Amino acid sequence: MTKRRPGGAEEAVEETTAEAPPETDPETKAGEESDEKSAEVDAPEGDASDSDDAAEATSDEDGSAEAAEDEADVVAEDSEVDFMGDAADEVDKRVAELTTDLQRLQAEYVNYKKRVDRDRELVSQNATYKVLAPIVEVLDTIDRAREHGEVEGGFKAVADQLEKIVTNLGLKKFGEPGDVFDPNLHEALSHMGTDPEVEETSVKLVAKAGYTIGDRVVRAAQVLVVDPE
Repeated sequence: MTKRRPGGAEEAVEETTAEAPPETDPETKAGEESDEKSAEVDAPEGDASDSDDAAEATSDEDGSAEAAEDEADVVAEDSEVDFMGDAADEVDKRVAELTTDLQRLQAEYVNYKKRVDRDRELVSQNATYKVLAPIVEVLDTIDRAREHGEVEGGFKAVADQLEKIVTNLGLKKFGEPGDVFDPNLHEALSHMGTDPEVEETSVKLVAKAGYTIGDRVVRAAQVLVVDPE
């Protein structure tokens, strides 16, 4: 393209014209649009597949977590059962020990009580023995006076009262003619021969009566005995 300048000179001016984009073949354009649509269709399927994989992985993780939790619960329950069993065994053992201790203490207390009662009775008997032993001689004098008929009047009242008092204190008189001779209770002063009326050695006469306090002999009876034929 030429452009005329003032003065008549012509100057060639290159006209720059914007090139138009090449025309695209309709079949090529249609193919490209088809490929874009296919890509758009395939893209969601890929996303869905990825989502399914993620969901499956999440599900597997949840299942593993639940399984681990269940296993932990089972272990905890087993531990609790073992602990309770051990605690129960320990309690039973302690109860058995305390029961044994209680039974031993009870037996010791019973034995102690028996020993105390026996000692108390023995102390009482010893005290009574010390008081009444000298009175035995007085009782012998009363017996001899009674045999001779000399226990009368006021003396008889005193004698009867004294015998009643010592009897209430536990002093018992024994020794009668006809009693079977017992060396633990009788002191044989003499043998008077044989007697067809007795089957074993027996008391024929009582020189002095015997006295006991409980099971304790204060004085053995002094007697004369006869033997069977």
